[in-house]
Amino acid sequence: MKVSAFIYLDFNIILVCTSCQYIFMKKLTFLLNQYFIIKNVFLYLSNQVYIIKDKGGFFMAQSKVGVIAQDLVDKIKHQQYKPGDYLPSEHQLMDLYGASRETIRKALNSLTDLGLIQKIRGKGSIVLNLDRYTFPIFGITSFAELNNQLGLKAETKVLLLQKEDKLPAQFIKYFPEEENSIGFHLERLRLIDGQADVLDCDYLLSPPVNSLPQEAAETSIYDYLENKQKLDISYATKEISVCKVDKRIQDLLQLDNDLAVLVASRNYLANTTKFQLTLSYHRPDKFKFVDFARRKKIKF
Repeated sequence: MKVSAFIYLDFNIILVCTSCQYIFMKKLTFLLNQYFIIKNVFLYLSNQVYIIKDKGGFFMAQSKVGVIAQDLVDKIKHQQYKPGDYLPSEHQLMDLYGASRETIRKALNSLTDLGLIQKIRGKGSIVLNLDRYTFPIFGITSFAELNNQLGLKAETKVLLLQKEDKLPAQFIKYFPEEENSIGFHLERLRLIDGQADVLDCDYLLSPPVNSLPQEAAETSIYDYLENKQKLDISYATKEISVCKVDKRIQDLLQLDNDLAVLVASRNYLANTTKFQLTLSYHRPDKFKFVDFARRKKIKF
């Protein structure tokens, strides 16, 4: 196995190697976490597997798009690119990251989906002045992924995880078609900076979800479903409303009244199989949902 020399780049990235085997990179990631977690470096393997340093340590990613997007998110988060600033042009980013135009555009689209930038034709990508806890309405992104990308000081408390013979009563109003479906009932309280801000109530239909361990519930169920059960999560339909909540939810979210923002979602696999029903209750004073719309003229 040949490993190239370490090359130091201006943007604090070390090019590790160009032809390493995946198993080598996996072992290297383990060693970095064991011995070099305090090192302030950000590493990646060109065009193959990447090692990224996050605040929790080193981890591997297999998408150059993800590596570039994460680096741009970090720079926005630390105000290297401030609200109102334009990001470098696509050509400049291509030179900076040694990437193709298509890769750069996909990375920028990821930031657009997160509500961090807006593309302006003829000018470029401007950094938006958004709240820290801005969540995109459309698209499917897990809380763990948002926590990682936006740098939230977040934690998850699992309140309930059990298998049910039929849909729990609280879901029937929103998903009556699944009243007699078997599934895993999961409730998780999301805390940011120690404040309970979101109550996620999920019902994972079985099949296609065969199992749901406690560890996955505490970290990321999407990571578990995609990587362990090999489910291809694809799209969702969402309904957003303001609803009245019971005393239990008021107490969990520390609400001053009985109103919360509710996002009701039906999530589907690529083969159109429905696999998840979600009722996500949000504190109205803490979260803002963002999507970008562009006018399209209709000719009569």
